[in-house]
Amino acid sequence: MTQDTPRLKPLFRTARFEGRDDRVIARFDMTLENPVEAVWAALTEAARFPDWLAPGEIDPRPGGAVKLNFVDSGIVIDSTISDFEPLRVLEYSWSRPGEPERPIRFELERVGATTELVLTIGVPASEDAARAAAGWAAHLEMLAAALAGAPIKFPFEVFKAAREDYRARVGCLQAKPDQAS
Repeated sequence: MTQDTPRLKPLFRTARFEGRDDRVIARFDMTLENPVEAVWAALTEAARFPDWLAPGEIDPRPGGAVKLNFVDSGIVIDSTISDFEPLRVLEYSWSRPGEPERPIRFELERVGATTELVLTIGVPASEDAARAAAGWAAHLEMLAAALAGAPIKFPFEVFKAAREDYRARVGCLQAKPDQAS
């Protein structure tokens, strides 16, 4: 690439990775061109889930149930909301029953007419954190498209490109524990 060649925008959302205790934490920051109420509705209204996540149910309150059915992969999530602040914070585990906790936390902040979304996921260090983060990068693309009124199917090209990049960064992180990348 020469100095005159424009740098292309990555195909996927950039994630920052950090090793913490026995987990790999991935953090995504994004700006959505939607009011916080619309983003919150996408996160907490089950009727909207199929457009960006998976069919499911949610009882949006502290201690409420979250059930998601990723039909294509056979994964069924059966979780409980662990942190909840209307229009601000939603957290639950995206683990199957009997599996280690894999917390996912959505934090929203109103910035004028837009919304800043921070998505943080935690993955046991023994698992493929790059694959998990790549899946969430793809679902964030689906969320943005759904909020723009143009839902898309799971973008495998985003998943594959993100997983390749994230594997290199998580590999470096695991070689240097307790570091961020």
